[in-house]
Amino acid sequence: NMNFLPGIWWSLPLVLVWATPPVTSSWWYMGAVGSSRVMCDNVPGLVSRQRQLCRRHPEAMLSIGRGVAAWTAECQHQFRRHRWDCNALERGQRLLGRVLLRSSRESAFVHAISSAGVVFAITRACSQGELKSCSCDPKKKGSAKDSKGHFDWGGCSDNIDYGIKFARAFVDAKERKGKDARALMNLHNNRAGRKAVKRFLKQECKCHGVSGSCTLRTCWLAMADFRKTGDYLWKKYNGAIQVVMNQDGTGFTVANKKFKKPTKNDLVYFESSPDYCIRDRDVGSLGTAGRVCNQTSRGMDSCEVMCCGRGYDTSRVSRMTKCECKFHWCCAVRCQDCLEVVDIHTCKAPKSAAWISRT
Repeated sequence: NMNFLPGIWWSLPLVLVWATPPVTSSWWYMGAVGSSRVMCDNVPGLVSRQRQLCRRHPEAMLSIGRGVAAWTAECQHQFRRHRWDCNALERGQRLLGRVLLRSSRESAFVHAISSAGVVFAITRACSQGELKSCSCDPKKKGSAKDSKGHFDWGGCSDNIDYGIKFARAFVDAKERKGKDARALMNLHNNRAGRKAVKRFLKQECKCHGVSGSCTLRTCWLAMADFRKTGDYLWKKYNGAIQVVMNQDGTGFTVANKKFKKPTKNDLVYFESSPDYCIRDRDVGSLGTAGRVCNQTSRGMDSCEVMCCGRGYDTSRVSRMTKCECKFHWCCAVRCQDCLEVVDIHTCKAPKSAAWISRT
């Protein structure tokens, strides 16, 4: 009986995706912690190592749920102007699972951003005192020195090393059961995602002294907004390197000798991506029929590219917008509501809009 579970769990090839209830559901938190063994044993798709972590850290599962929400939103933001827009996530695990099984650039990005989302969420939970197993970074104590002089460690430095350690143990557990090429690819991209979060750890300081002078400084390390990680991984997606397994099956070599060998920060993939133009279950494609396109753009969101040459429909719609905004001293901006008439362009459907499945 799974009715006591607080959300809907489903298993993906790389992580456990969990639709969590609102964070304010304190009744859930107490219930989940009190019945962690029953809860964790009944979650489908977990490997034994993940069940152990779930039983040992039931409160961390709520943080993982937050991480899933963060990386899902970020994935959809980064792909919002592309044929594959990451919204397969909203259609259930089977469709996204098809994307991940292809070992494509999109699969590489999803592995990296999802791993990063777990690091971010667990680290944030440590700093906010939500987890029994961690707190602020214990190494950031005493005095130190930087380019501006001496300072004292204070406040709460984000414990990024714990977040990375937990995410590696939980997310990588499923891949470590396999020794095939896809498992090695997934592990590589998972690690690239974790490293991306740490890349944007920044030092913040507060001055203490007469009239705000910096005779004394207190500093701490804090993660940047998750958007920075998303933007960075998006660049890595666009520069992802196609690889093949080496002869002894322990690592990768570049598929095209003209390209450099991938570093630990790069994303790697094996298979070329499909065009995502039509609805195709086998590749996890929703197609682009009905997608809004930009008539004046020359990029991926242009009507020519987005609609795959099928053409587009134009409809005129009315919408309310803020207009004639004025700044009033001090400190407000006041706007009027204006009715705006705009043309919306949407991609035409192919002649046969039914699902294609080759199986």
